[in-house]
Amino acid sequence: MNASLIEILDKFLVVIWPMLRLSAFLAFTSIFSIRAVNMRIRVLLGFSMAFLVSQQLDIPRIDPLSADGLVEIFRQILIGLTMGLVSQVASAAMVVAGQAVSGSMGLSIANMMDPNMGNVPVISQFFNILGTLVFLGMGGHLIVFGLVLESFQLIPIGQPFFSQDMLGKMINWSAMMFLGALLIALPVMMTLLFINIGLGFVARAAPSLNIFTVGFPALILTGFVILIFSMGNNVARIQWVWAQAFLVLRSFLGAS
Repeated sequence: MNASLIEILDKFLVVIWPMLRLSAFLAFTSIFSIRAVNMRIRVLLGFSMAFLVSQQLDIPRIDPLSADGLVEIFRQILIGLTMGLVSQVASAAMVVAGQAVSGSMGLSIANMMDPNMGNVPVISQFFNILGTLVFLGMGGHLIVFGLVLESFQLIPIGQPFFSQDMLGKMINWSAMMFLGALLIALPVMMTLLFINIGLGFVARAAPSLNIFTVGFPALILTGFVILIFSMGNNVARIQWVWAQAFLVLRSFLGAS
């Protein structure tokens, strides 16, 4: 009986190390941390993948109650957190783009409460849903899970991960939040900028004219029209942002 309990405990310790990394990734990543993927699904998915990894790789036996074990726990959570933050930056680009478009159209007051992103404009919600559909349509979930499983070979359990070079890569990647947002929101923002310039000339030429009565409906209507016609380009740009996220995630793992 004691021998069987020791074997069960030994197998549990083998599974717990990859599960820490996978659980942290599923908890912090942007796609799998939404409310539609509840906690039970994430726990079951993390345990299933951890069991699969434990059967294919040689997991070192580390006592989680020792000093080395506590360091390894924080290290595995940090690896999963870093991989999750890569996708969070890509999703934040969609939210920032929606905020820029909403500000240009005058829809900043039309906000929705997003449990993941907070109080964000409706256009940000639209871009966030569009980004999720593009992510799933290009097979991003399969690519991400493949990279996460490959991370156990590129960064074995017990190997140091975080370094100054890794911090520099993360800071450089965070700039994609603004670059991707600019690329997505640029058609609408540039069109509305020229409309605002025209409205400024009209207001200057006819000061008695109430330009706000004409300007706000024109900006909203034009913004939606440009948003519809630029949808194909926006999908391509969102796909490019996700492709860059996959490349950065692979570079973080040290792959060539």
